[in-house]
Amino acid sequence: MASDYIEHKLALLPDMPGCYLMKNINGKIIYVGKAKNLKNRVRSYFKSSHDGKTARLVSEIADFEYIVVSSDKEAFLLEITLIQKHRPYFNIKLKQGNGGYPYIKITNERDPQIKIVNTLVKDGGFYFGPYPNVYAADETVNFLQKVYPLRRCNGFQNRPCLYYHMGQCLGACFKVVPEETYAKQIKRIKSFLNGNVAHAKQMLTARMERAAANMEYERAAEIRDLIKYIEITVEKQKIISNDNTPRDIFNYYMDKGWLSIQVFFIRQSRLMKREKRLFPIIDDPEEEMVSFISQFYKQKNQILPKEILVPKSLPTDVISHVVEDVPVRTPQRGQKRDLLEMAGKNAQVVLEEKFRLLELDESKTTGAMKELTDAMGIAPGHKIEAFDHSHIQGADLVSAMVVFVDGQPNKNLYRKYKLKTVDHADEAASTKEVIRRRYTRLLKEHAEMPDLILMDGGVIQMNAVKDVLVNELGLDIPVGGMVKNTHHQTADLLYGDNDTPLQLDPKSQGFYLLQRIQDEVHRFAITYHHKVHTKNSLSSRLDSITGVGPKTRNKLLRKFGSLKKISNASVEDIRKLGVPETVAQTIKFSLSKIDEERKVTNYQDKKLTH
Repeated sequence: MASDYIEHKLALLPDMPGCYLMKNINGKIIYVGKAKNLKNRVRSYFKSSHDGKTARLVSEIADFEYIVVSSDKEAFLLEITLIQKHRPYFNIKLKQGNGGYPYIKITNERDPQIKIVNTLVKDGGFYFGPYPNVYAADETVNFLQKVYPLRRCNGFQNRPCLYYHMGQCLGACFKVVPEETYAKQIKRIKSFLNGNVAHAKQMLTARMERAAANMEYERAAEIRDLIKYIEITVEKQKIISNDNTPRDIFNYYMDKGWLSIQVFFIRQSRLMKREKRLFPIIDDPEEEMVSFISQFYKQKNQILPKEILVPKSLPTDVISHVVEDVPVRTPQRGQKRDLLEMAGKNAQVVLEEKFRLLELDESKTTGAMKELTDAMGIAPGHKIEAFDHSHIQGADLVSAMVVFVDGQPNKNLYRKYKLKTVDHADEAASTKEVIRRRYTRLLKEHAEMPDLILMDGGVIQMNAVKDVLVNELGLDIPVGGMVKNTHHQTADLLYGDNDTPLQLDPKSQGFYLLQRIQDEVHRFAITYHHKVHTKNSLSSRLDSITGVGPKTRNKLLRKFGSLKKISNASVEDIRKLGVPETVAQTIKFSLSKIDEERKVTNYQDKKLTH
């Protein structure tokens, strides 16, 4: 239900095109949208039922504002500007910066080079790509350097470089290469990269035949390999266009609140690269697509094509405007239309695969959670908190808690406890302390309680939990005990008044979830205990040194972190921490004695074992 404040604002909405900005309770803009009719669109958020991302958006809306424009096109353009300015959480956002595409570049300098780059700069150079990966780009560059060389050396050095002798450099290393020579080579390179490979193949075939006639068989074999590169790497790629126009093709498919986008990069008359993206969206795929395309070409590493193809549902004039007036078209027939439809079909296939994975994930997470609650005969829940203790022969007692929400770990909610009232191995006392501390705090904070508490252990731990919850805190939360077999593997779940084994199916998703929870809480407890034990061991050894008090000990631990590093430090290094020279010398002497004792102990241990 919308608040009275929202209701009053909804009543004032005009029947006009424009943009609206949704805000959260802190006044932060969380979503920007456009509408042909502001009144109908904005009211639909509060007057209709929603699910998925839209439901989450509506639950966070505390206010909104709007801007009226004169046309739908203006609304599109304003929406793009507002999204780029505010980058709202619920709008599609592309990561800014390097998109990771490799390009081939011919540099703009007196003696140009050909190289692979990941960043596009407006420096007058020629860029070709994007390539599917660095390997593909590297293969192409190696070919071009052997067939149409430019400069491969660092410049004039008064003698020919190795590459010149290999025929892969025009000789800027020792002479002035005419600009016309470079221009001819660059023209040939451009032609090759635009898909015209016939000239290169003819030229190489003639060279190979001459080398063979002169009995230069090794040279002929090298040229044969270059011809194979053309035949295997270039010509085997199906030519899908009748011209060499670099073009990008965008299409999409939407279902169940998810938008699947496919981008085809057509270069050298071939499908050079394909990109797929999946986003949960609010409602209008056309708006999201325009926003996506706009952001797509504002990435640092994205070169504009000569033509963009989109489906007829998208406003071609608006897209052309936001991508620097590149022609944007919807093909009606022929090969281009087939490519556009292929991109749409691929978008559908990717999204359907996503849904299948989501369903599988659902059975492993939310479905597994329901299996557990059904087996226990309790109401369906979402949140599990699980506890475990760790110690070494009753020393350095700690406890740890992990949290699983809908069958998945939420590490932001994990908690660690250094026990305060227990100084020896007492499972019941340790359990009571940590449960008392955890849920007293939640009660004071009026925070959400878990739907289920799991203890790593059996009857002793479970009874301790129930005693604190029921008799001290007045809480009614289901409690289960995760028990292990003789091989220290998850065996079953205890539950009920008599702490009865539920005999879960070991092949069920519920059992698998129980296993993950028990393994995770044990891992978390052991990791924390190791840190505490290591720190206490260091502290106790330093405390035994005459002249070292808590302040000096803490300084040493913060600076060096381990006894070995302190031992290896010089007296001067220790003195820099404000430690008197006599104490620094005592620390060095004492730690050297500890090292000697440890070496003797290790030697004796080795003798005993042998």
